[in-house]
Amino acid sequence: MKTLNGKVALVTGGSRGAGRGIAAELGKAGATVYVTGRSIQGASTNNWPGTIDDTVSEIEAAGGKAIAVRCDHTKDEETEAVISQIRKEQGKLDILINNVWGAHDLGVDGNPFWDLSLKNWDTMFTAGVRAQLATNHFAVPLLRKNKQALIIHTTFWDHGKYTGQFYYDLAKNTLVRMAYGLSVELKQDNIAVLAVSPGFMRTELVLKYHGADESHWQEADDLKQSETPYYVGRGIAALANDPNVMEKSGQVFRAGELAEEYGLTDVDGRYIPPFTI
Repeated sequence: MKTLNGKVALVTGGSRGAGRGIAAELGKAGATVYVTGRSIQGASTNNWPGTIDDTVSEIEAAGGKAIAVRCDHTKDEETEAVISQIRKEQGKLDILINNVWGAHDLGVDGNPFWDLSLKNWDTMFTAGVRAQLATNHFAVPLLRKNKQALIIHTTFWDHGKYTGQFYYDLAKNTLVRMAYGLSVELKQDNIAVLAVSPGFMRTELVLKYHGADESHWQEADDLKQSETPYYVGRGIAALANDPNVMEKSGQVFRAGELAEEYGLTDVDGRYIPPFTI
């Protein structure tokens, strides 16, 4: 059912992982989806699987409409140009999914804080937290022109438990607080701002690490409680279609909680409970 017909969405960091799953589900629901990222056909970041062009092709194959825009969100001028393009081509923006995240470039080393490289700050804060903040900075004036809009920050959250990596924990909790602060400032504009935490996703990079694929992931014990990126995508699509989403503004939800509330399953028909550390 095309429940989001007429809506315009922007999904940052949409080449692979959660971004691709979210973009795909918003597209299936009828939204026109702009997909940004650094990886394009023939030039994927670090030669990883997945590009923004692949995501757009997937949406179009399902009957949806999507536009790929190459963007490095650490460069403000490129982020601003994306919003300008959406304003020019669509005249509005209804849904913003802040998913861009740079930590994959360095990885998430679990050593103690004092043994970690300060480059962790650059990948998680400059290319993660600040990149999402900058997208908000340029997008909010366009979002405020609507009678109602939605901003989602993807993060990790498990009732305040420590994630086990200092920079990762600090960055992900900062995104939760960013969503809360924006929810207060944008309440009068009827813009709902939420943080959403996927569970343990079988992303392209996770499958590659485990030497598995979507046809054989069950053979890896570590992946038995995993979910596809479409699981959180379906939850976010449900939020975007919820007429009472403002009642949730400022809060953080796990993918399994959204699935339970909205009666959703993963693509294989499974309900996966909220992920916990």
